[in-house]
Order: sequence, then C-alpha cells, then structure tokens
Amino acid sequence: MSFAHEEPVQPATDDLVNGIWKQNPVFVQVLGMCPVLAVSNTAINALAMGLATSFVLLMSNVVVSLIRHVVPNQVRIVTFILVIATFVTIVDYVIQAISLQLHRSLGAFISLIVVNCLILGRAEAFASKHRVGRSAMDALGMGIGFTIALLCLGAIRELLGNGSLFGFRMFGESFQEWTIMMLPPGGFFTLAAWLLLIHWFEQRRGGTETQREVIR
Repeated sequence: MSFAHEEPVQPATDDLVNGIWKQNPVFVQVLGMCPVLAVSNTAINALAMGLATSFVLLMSNVVVSLIRHVVPNQVRIVTFILVIATFVTIVDYVIQAISLQLHRSLGAFISLIVVNCLILGRAEAFASKHRVGRSAMDALGMGIGFTIALLCLGAIRELLGNGSLFGFRMFGESFQEWTIMMLPPGGFFTLAAWLLLIHWFEQRRGGTETQREVIR
C-alpha cells in the first residue's frame, strides 16, 4: 500500500499561482519540450495542445489523488500511466470529432501526452501525496501555465512566420514572412527569447525588492 506522507494544509491558491508563474512548467521547469517546440508553430495548435494537456493533467491528478491510498507502491507508476493513457485516449477521440484537420496538425503529439514528463511528474510528486482539492488546483495551475507558455510561443511564431494570428491576417501584403519561425529552429529561437526575457524580468524584480529592503 502507498505510504505517502500528507503535507500540512496550505492555501489552494498557492498551488494555482505556483503552476501559472512561480513554477511554470515551460518557462521555469522546462518540462514537456517536445510538444512545446513541435506544435507551437501556430496559435491554434498551441491552444489545442495546451487545453488537451490541461484536461489530461487535471483528470489524472484527481483520479491519482482518489486512489493514492489503495495503490501498492510497487505498481503505482504503471497505474498512473494507465490512468493518464485513458484520458489521453478520450482527448484523442474528442479532437477527432471536433476537427480532423486539427487532429492531423497535432499528429502523434496527442498520443505522446501519455509520456509527457509534466503529467507523470505531477501525478507522482504531488497528486499521490495530497488530497483531491489541492491536486486539482495544482493541475489547474500547471495546465494554465503550460497553455499560456504554448500560446506565447505559438502567437509569436505565427505572427512572424505567417503574418497571422489564429488564422486571421494581421499585416498587409507587403509583410515579409519569416519562414524559419514556422520551422523547428523557430521554436528554439522563440523559446530562448522568452526564457531570456523572463530571466531578465526576474533579475530586475529581485534587484528592486532588494533595494526596497535596504531602504526599509
């Protein structure tokens, strides 16, 4: 049986905020890089993958938290993967029903949500040790943070690479498209730019907070 230790109760909002900003899975923890770089060439693909991953993350966290006391330690990872795979299958069929074109665009990366280290990591490190409420809030925070990060990449890449956003033209005919932004290297360039910007912002904010402490 699982002997996971229950940690002290903390405000649920802390778990939500941690996933969105303080421990953002992409910009801070740098997790799930395969879908982040592969399907973020357009904003709609980024949004679809973010929502799909968020759904799987939320439902798997809830289920893992519910069964955490009845799953033996020896088979917990296999059980978690089975739970995740079940919800990934549901997402796969739902996307097919909504849009075959979107399903083709996302390709094999829908199925690869099963092995996304973000989802399995939250199931093992958080949901298996906490109650349903906190596990759900943690999943929501991480899911929202993941979706926001994907959108940040997808929007920039689509704007510069195709001159559009969510399929709508944003610039005139004279706009020169940066084709490289729609290709895999564009994902690396965009991610690096966002990481640099966030690191600079965190350093500047840390310096400002230090100055305030000195003044006090």
